[in-house]
Amino acid sequence: MSRGVWKGWSHGATAALTMELTTLSRRSKTQTSAHYSLGDCRVEDFAAIVEQPVDLDDFPLADRIDQGVVLYESNSLRSRLGEATGRLEAQAEFVRVLDEGPGVLILAGAFSDDGVLDAATDVFRGIIEAEKAAGTAAGDHFATPGANDRVWNALEKFAVADPDVFIRYYANDMLALICEAWLGPRYQVTSQLNQVNPGGKAQNPHRDYHLGFQTMESAQAFPRHIHQMSAMLTLQGAVAHVEMPMETGPTFLIPNSQKYGPGYIASHLPEFQEYSNQRAVQVPLGRGDAIFFNPALFHGAGENVSDDVRRLGNLLQISSAFGRAMESIDRARMIKAIYPSLVTWKASGAPEDDLRNAIAASAEGYAFPSDLDSHPPSGSEPPPAQADLVTMALREEWSPTRLATALASL
Repeated sequence: MSRGVWKGWSHGATAALTMELTTLSRRSKTQTSAHYSLGDCRVEDFAAIVEQPVDLDDFPLADRIDQGVVLYESNSLRSRLGEATGRLEAQAEFVRVLDEGPGVLILAGAFSDDGVLDAATDVFRGIIEAEKAAGTAAGDHFATPGANDRVWNALEKFAVADPDVFIRYYANDMLALICEAWLGPRYQVTSQLNQVNPGGKAQNPHRDYHLGFQTMESAQAFPRHIHQMSAMLTLQGAVAHVEMPMETGPTFLIPNSQKYGPGYIASHLPEFQEYSNQRAVQVPLGRGDAIFFNPALFHGAGENVSDDVRRLGNLLQISSAFGRAMESIDRARMIKAIYPSLVTWKASGAPEDDLRNAIAASAEGYAFPSDLDSHPPSGSEPPPAQADLVTMALREEWSPTRLATALASL
């Protein structure tokens, strides 16, 4: 497919857009307030940013642009990862897409092992049905009540329900690649399942955690630099567990919207929601595709108008080691559940990278906060984290009991 530029629904010539962006830049430099306010929220400013074109030539590793969304074929990326600089080049490009580019990318075929994907889908649907039967099923926080089936803390529930499938699923190389690109090492994975049933309505356009989970009034209390920092602490993603053609309502997106400064306030305003709904694009996903985006991107789940497709996605929220994850997870319980499976998989010849990725997705990778009376740091070296203990346990062939004792001492 030829390389080119996606121009969107432009309301003016490039020269006019350039002038508008220059005006916005000058305005930001003369701001005296340390905080955003309602007076900073102007749809025309938002439109000038959102309607910037997305040029495929800016992202040489990508395969195409679809309505402003940058799409990569995972197998093409995998062929480059063995090169000396291939991994770093891919990660640098991901950061450009998420930060200064359109803010969203798709990794086509990221989860390419059909057996693992099928097994994980069965586990997920089993968890959904079990929670329905127990009367503990949850609703969607951004959609009409009853429209969707939502499972919180799906990560821990998955690990306990089927450790063998869990470690193979989260050993995924594309997931580790983009998590490390945006967040660096020792990231924290959390997961929620969202199954949008036929007739399920669309969500409202919104931004995500951290500041996306504050009221408009609360968001205004945080200074501007915290608005910028919020998006750097989290990566949002989703794995398609079924084919998601347009009629199933795949995630709607407003490319470039993550670059709008007061967006955590503006996303609550009716005029911004109306504009976002008009500008939103949707890209169909294939089973096993993964989409990742800057959490400051305006987005939402689409309406499922299909007759019989239950649109199941594993929603991934990955946090920096230096930020607080939204969910409280019993990672020690997860480790105890999956450790025997890790031992067996390692003995069967599992690649070191796969084991490392599975550990990163489950164990706590950062040692702080810590009881410094019991575990004081040595110089600038932090005390061991859960992930360090699990790695050591696998290498030294600890028993599950010994590992459990070591975890309890942290």
